[in-house]
Parts: sequence; C-alpha cells; structure tokens
Amino acid sequence: MTLTVNETSNASGGDEASKPLTDQEQEWVDQFMDETTLFLGPDPAIMRSHQITSRSAYEEECIAKGIDPIQIDRIRKRLAGALDEGYEMCEAMGAAPGAKWGDLTTAIYTAEGDVTYLSCHGVIAFSAILHHPIRYIMKYWKDEPTVGINPGDGFIHNDARYGNVHNTDQSMITPIMRDGQIIAWVAATIHEGENGACEPGGMPSGSETPFDDGLRMSPFKIVEKGELRRDLLTFLQHSVRDPKLQLADLKVKIGAVQRIQERVDSIIDEVGIETFVAALRVTVEDVEQEVKRRISELPDGTVTFNQFMDSTLKENILIKFACKVTVKGENMTVDLRGTGPEILNRAINSPLCSVKSMMMQAILAFWWPDLPRCTSAMSPIDIISDEHTWADAGYDAPMGQSLQASFRGFSALQTAFAKMQFSNPEKFSNVLAPWFNQINTFLWGGLTQHGDQVGNLCADLNGMGGGAKAFRDGEDAVSPLFCAMADTAEQEVMEEEVPFMQLVSKRIVRDNQGFGKNSGGMGYEMIVAAEGTPMWGFMTVTSGSKFSSVTGMFGGYGCSTNPLAMVKGINIYDIIRKDSSQFDLSMERIMNDQPYEGGKYTTAHMGLQFDVAKDGELYMIAQGSGGGYGDVLERDPESVAKDLELGRISAHVATTIYGVVWDAETFVVDEEATRQLRHDARQARLSRGKPYKEFLESYVQIEPPKDLLYYGSWGDETDELTATHFTSNGPERVKATVDKLPLIMIPDRREVKIEKLEERIRELETKHNEVVQRRA
Repeated sequence: MTLTVNETSNASGGDEASKPLTDQEQEWVDQFMDETTLFLGPDPAIMRSHQITSRSAYEEECIAKGIDPIQIDRIRKRLAGALDEGYEMCEAMGAAPGAKWGDLTTAIYTAEGDVTYLSCHGVIAFSAILHHPIRYIMKYWKDEPTVGINPGDGFIHNDARYGNVHNTDQSMITPIMRDGQIIAWVAATIHEGENGACEPGGMPSGSETPFDDGLRMSPFKIVEKGELRRDLLTFLQHSVRDPKLQLADLKVKIGAVQRIQERVDSIIDEVGIETFVAALRVTVEDVEQEVKRRISELPDGTVTFNQFMDSTLKENILIKFACKVTVKGENMTVDLRGTGPEILNRAINSPLCSVKSMMMQAILAFWWPDLPRCTSAMSPIDIISDEHTWADAGYDAPMGQSLQASFRGFSALQTAFAKMQFSNPEKFSNVLAPWFNQINTFLWGGLTQHGDQVGNLCADLNGMGGGAKAFRDGEDAVSPLFCAMADTAEQEVMEEEVPFMQLVSKRIVRDNQGFGKNSGGMGYEMIVAAEGTPMWGFMTVTSGSKFSSVTGMFGGYGCSTNPLAMVKGINIYDIIRKDSSQFDLSMERIMNDQPYEGGKYTTAHMGLQFDVAKDGELYMIAQGSGGGYGDVLERDPESVAKDLELGRISAHVATTIYGVVWDAETFVVDEEATRQLRHDARQARLSRGKPYKEFLESYVQIEPPKDLLYYGSWGDETDELTATHFTSNGPERVKATVDKLPLIMIPDRREVKIEKLEERIRELETKHNEVVQRRA
C-alpha cells in the first residue's frame, strides 16, 4: 500500500496538493504497520482461494531444463509409496481412535503449498484444504524474525478457519529445504478427537461460541530445528482432557513426516533437485488440465440439488444447503447462493474451506478416482458463495459441528455428478445414488477404569451405507464417505481402554434401506452402556432423524430417519446377570416392548449434548443407509424375497413398497400375483398424477409454514433468505439478502423451558387465587 501526504496551504490561501511518500517514508510506514499489527486473523485472500499457484521462477527454471515423462512417473510412484509408508506408521502407532482406524492422511506439497500427492489410503478431503496453512506460513512466518523457517522445523495447526476439515484434525507440517531454499513440504494429519472443547471428543454439538470449540491453533512452530518445543507442548497438554494422547500422536506425526523426508531425500539424491521440483509442479498442472478436459466432456447445462438439515443438534429447524452446478465448455461453476444464514450461537456452521474439502472428497473418490489426489483437481472449478451463510461462516461463528454443512457439500456434488455423467459415453466412475452422509456414532468422555481422563469417539461412524449403483445394490455399512479405506474398529480393543460395552455393536437394522430397483447399502445399530466409572457420558452429533439427509437417485428412495433412543433409571448389567434371557437387545424391541420395569424410555433427534450416564443405562442409535437407485417396482422380485427371508426387510415393505407377493413358508415368489400387484400400483400412480402446472399450483407455497423455523432461500430465483429472528417480543420471520439480515441467534433451550414453566406457574397461581376469592 502506498500512502500520500496531503499538504494544505496556510491561512493566507494556496492550492491543496498531494504527493507520494518517499521510499524512505514508505519504508518507515510499512515497518510501523508491521510492528504494530494488533491481531493476525485468517487471510481472506488465502482462505477463499482453492486454485493452484502460478509457477515460481525456480519452477520455471527446473521445467525448462527438460522433463522426462517416464522419470516423472517413477517419481510419482516413489512418492506414493513413501506417503503410504508414513500413513501406515501413523495408523500402527497412533493413540487416537481416528489414527487406529484410518482417519488420517500424509501428503507432499510444492514449495508454495499445492498438494501434489496424498497417501493412497486415508481422507482425500485434506487435499483441498492443507494448502491454506502452508500459504499462511509462507506469507507471515517465513520472513518474520521471531519465527522463520529452518531445516527440521515443524508447524502444527488445527483451526478450520485457517484450513482444515474441522478442529479435531491436527496437522504436522515440515519443510524440505536445500541450500536455504524451500523446495517442498511434507505433512501428516490425524483426526485426534479430544481438543479441549466444551464437550469431550472434539466435535461439540453444544458449542455456542468459537471459544467453546476448544483448541484453535493457527499455524505455529512446535518443532524447532528437529527438537519438539516442550513449552508449547505443555501448553497444548494443559488445554485438552487427554494430555497423553496429545504427546503420543505429536510424536507419531513427527516420526511419520521424518520417514517420508528420508524417502524424499533418497529420490532427490537419485534424480536431482531440479527434476524433483519439476515433477511436483508438472503433476499439479497435468491434473488441472485433465480436469478441464473431463469437464468439457460433460453435457452443458445446470443441475440443481438442494439439501436440508433438520436440527441445530439442539432444537428442530429446517436449514437449506443450496447448490447449482453449471457446466459450459471446460468451465464448471458451483453456486451455493441461497444457503441458509449462519446461526451465531449454534455449532453447525462451517467455513467455506471445509465445505470445499468435502466437495474434493466427492471429486476424487466418486467422480474421478483415477486422478492423483492433489489440490488441482478442484482448481478449475469456480465456487460462488455468500459469506456469513452456514456453509460459508464468518470468523465469529462457532464451528464445532462444521461437518453438518461440509457433508452436504459432498452429497450435493456426488448427486449432481450422477445426473451430469449419466449420458456420457465414457465414464471414469459408476453412476450411483448418494452415500450415507452422517456421523452416526457415540462420542464419549470421562474417567476410565484406569483412572485416566479422556474424550473421543467410536469408529462406528466409519460404517456408512453405500449408495446403490445403476447395476447392483449398494454395499452395507461399507465405509465413511470421507475415507474409503477406514475401519470400523473392534469393540473388544476399545473395552480395554474405556469403561463401556457395545452390547449391540454392528447389527443390520431391518427396513433401514434406501428402497429402489437397486437398494442402498444398509446401516447397523449400536447399543452402549457404561459400567465401573465414577464419571462417564455420551454424546451424539447427527442430524437427519426427522428429514432424511440422503435422497435416492432416478426414482429410488432416500434413507430412513432414525432417532436417538435411551433407557434411563435401569442397570442393564444387573438385569442380564439375574436373567440372561434379557440379553435380547434391539432398539425396536426395547422401545416397543419396554421390557425393563422402572425404566424411563425416551426418543429424540440425534443431537445429544454430553449426557452423564449411570451404570447400565442404555443409549441406542443406528447408521442410516445409502440411497436407492431406480423405480422400486422394477426391483427383481427374487431379490425382494431374499431380503425378506434374511430379515433385511419386513413383509410390509415387501408388499407396499416393492409390490411383491410370496409364499409365507417357502419365500417363493408368486409371479402372476406380483405382476398384478405392480400393475395396480402403477395404475394408482397414474390416477394420482397431475399436469406439472397443476401440481405447482397446489403444492408450492408462497412462504414456509408459519410455525416452521426455516432458514434459507424460498424458491430458486430469489437472492433473499428467509430466517427467524428472535427479539424481546418473540420470534419474528425476516426476509432479506444475507448482508442485510440481522444477527441470527436461537434462544437458550433452558431459558425457553424455564419461561414456559414460569408461565404455567403464573397460570396456576391465577386459578388458585380465583378459587380462593370465590370461597371467601
């Protein structure tokens, strides 16, 4: 920035003039501004860009010396092997459940921070966001005298506002240097879980301010010239509930990146620095060009896909995630305008970079899984978004449950792409219905049977149901959308470390299926109960218990909606010890039959804030399913009968959804009766049908229902958002562009409950006084 000095004439009059500062004066001003900076927040120029950088002069020089494609391919394969080795070290030695079951990644970057290659296993989403902290380090710390970058240094960070999927992930980032020059970066990132948030486990659904989100580490140096800084480590350990975990996995990440660096050193010694640098740059540029080519093969047009979240994880609302994907030639634009506003005292907000990370997950895992996992896979795609929406939240919004918006970014791109690629002669992946997109699992925390204070999560979320394909059913409980190679963990291993059992661990739930010509992969139920600890509790951090978070494809059904169920006031262990026949546990049986005398049976949406559990109290949830593909009346009747025989679906579903008639004893399909039942069902559809214009007149409303807490655009052609603004006079519906909306906050549930109880007390007191007066 160049300043000017305004010179004003004295009282006797004269011309006003301005002149630039001299070089010396400008230097003084710049130095003063640098030395008196009050606060370094996330850099918008860095954080809103997902494009790869231009070639540096050194990269140009390296590439100009010539490129051997075979040599480049060998380097890529060697790097992939080195990164997989580092990944396996983290998985084998990591202390966090996320490390043990594959929720991590290792990566190598160009000097400017573009991800060149990611490990073949692990979370692909990291390829879209880990350039942000490196660009920040290069811009702010490289030439900062109190920081600097030296061989052997290591930078840590976790704050999603500086580039991460969410705050539970912690990265170790180290430079590769030659002759004082940075030529590349290496990093390892692990979902650590516990991060000192207001609730254990690192993903607080109870977060109401950014300060409730726990550790928010902007990139800072924790390893200096090869030595772990004990002062900063001590600070981090005192900031979390599990200090041993913090130390253990820091060492694991350091060891992994050092091993990768050793492998990189061997490659450089063999091929030379210039060839190595050229290989990194050419890889990201090759992928960018290939993405443009593949976009150009897609049909021009726009696909719209809107999704909705049905709660804030505290109360029921309906908030919109809007998405339009437009293709024109080799250009693709993803437009998120119309998405609901950020809610400044709820945890569901996400920074835009986190949403982009899950879009990258869709691109590299489901669109074009054959491409190298690098930043440039999204570089040619333009993203349009309004800041201060829940998918593009501002600095002051809590983000403890940012995955709620991020996962919808994944589903939006996965679903839109299935429609776009359907007619393409050449496909690089299968056309399929949406994957299940929610983190259905238990978070936990408290004191273990060993006396340790901990907080983390079960890896059962890694068993999400797969979407149905055009030619076969989806896989049951196969993998999370974010990590194809993850494991669901063994409960017996966990029981050695934490004081609860999964009394039902992974049992497929009947009818929990995305119905269709091909059915979506089914999810399983989990029933847990703690025992033998003075302090323990559970949480759940899921939406979609009232409004399905997953749709079907081309006529298929979305997944079912499943509640959280609890039985309080009992000790299931005492019950089973007295009568082993009571070890017949399923959510369906327990909640319908209510077999345990004295128990308090409750169901609720799947956002449970940390709930203290007494010994033997039951907590029950179920994974959802992948979406179904195609018309249910076209499903093979024999497949329906087989599902029925195996107990995967009920007789009600077989008859009313799939239109199949069978023999109750042999499960042999009655072909003629089935043809007639399906014919009748098709005729009933025709009788219900209306011309599209008539349908719109009867179905589309001018605004959402008055009593619905709705957030987002209403209709696709408006730039105004609808929201509920709570004032001293009560809730008030407002409609405006996002920049003109008031701050959106939701009242504390406890205060709302207290107000209702006080109102009831006043009502009863009034009635009592009236009775007293009449008697007098």
